[in-house]
Amino acid sequence: MSVLVTGGAGYIGSHCVASLLQKGLDVVIIDNLSRGHREAVTGGRFYKGDLNDSTFLDSVFAQEKITAVIHFAAFSLVGESMQDPGKYILNNVGGSVTLLDAMRRNQVPTIVFSSTAAVYGEPDKTPITEDMRTKPTNTYGESKLMVEAALRWFENAYGIRYAALRYFNVAGAHESGNIGEHHEPETHLIPLVLKAAQEKKPIRVFGNDYTTPDGTCIRDYIHVDDLIDAHVLALSYLQSGKPSGAFNLGLGQGFSVRQIIDSAVKATGLSIDVVESERRAGDPAILIASGDKARRILGWKPTHTNIEEIIASA
Repeated sequence: MSVLVTGGAGYIGSHCVASLLQKGLDVVIIDNLSRGHREAVTGGRFYKGDLNDSTFLDSVFAQEKITAVIHFAAFSLVGESMQDPGKYILNNVGGSVTLLDAMRRNQVPTIVFSSTAAVYGEPDKTPITEDMRTKPTNTYGESKLMVEAALRWFENAYGIRYAALRYFNVAGAHESGNIGEHHEPETHLIPLVLKAAQEKKPIRVFGNDYTTPDGTCIRDYIHVDDLIDAHVLALSYLQSGKPSGAFNLGLGQGFSVRQIIDSAVKATGLSIDVVESERRAGDPAILIASGDKARRILGWKPTHTNIEEIIASA
């Protein structure tokens, strides 16, 4: 009996694979390596291929005894999604629907889906709870919300149960130091700040006129290990027959871009220069989660709550 991890060569997917293997589970990985890295996959059985290829998916399901899916594979660059929305809808939505169809054909009953806080758009208030309005301000968030809708309809038609995990900002690295965050191009704030410190180059801050205390965007940061713990708990939750649902994953505390830079200075002992630029399209001012539902229902207990510790890990 195997767990299929799509996008398992990516940042979060590779950490999930490592965790599942450590827990003694049998793991199958699919990744097309367009954004992932083969060397980040620490074990399991790897298949290179694309989720939009139904013939490829059927061949994997035919070879493996897959009983559950954890689905990470997606494009995730907000700016790129605004410039090329069709690419994001075709890949993120199309690939997910093709995957769900393969699950239906092969009678795989459960899926843990990597969603995003971007489904909420510009929230009316914070912290954000799962029952609040979803109105994405970028195509990336819209594509994830479309997949959540597909999950509901596939459950209605075929009984495939799901947990949609809505991430806030993920950071940090595996305690071994063997895997971590590596995107090309890199767009996430913490690795960009650390790279700026390492290379003694300025970090670009997009927008200084948001309605926040220091004018820069505020985000809720979660360590990748805590995030993966929630996936494992969600998998167990679904396999025990519990109902589908969406769950926020965040610590419930926000840090501005300026605060992250200041914390990185403390964590590294290096100076970091700042260059201010215009806002990016689709960036909400404040995204802070309420993770109470995940704590209450999944039994999730994040342990990395200090932002300097998270940055030092990264």
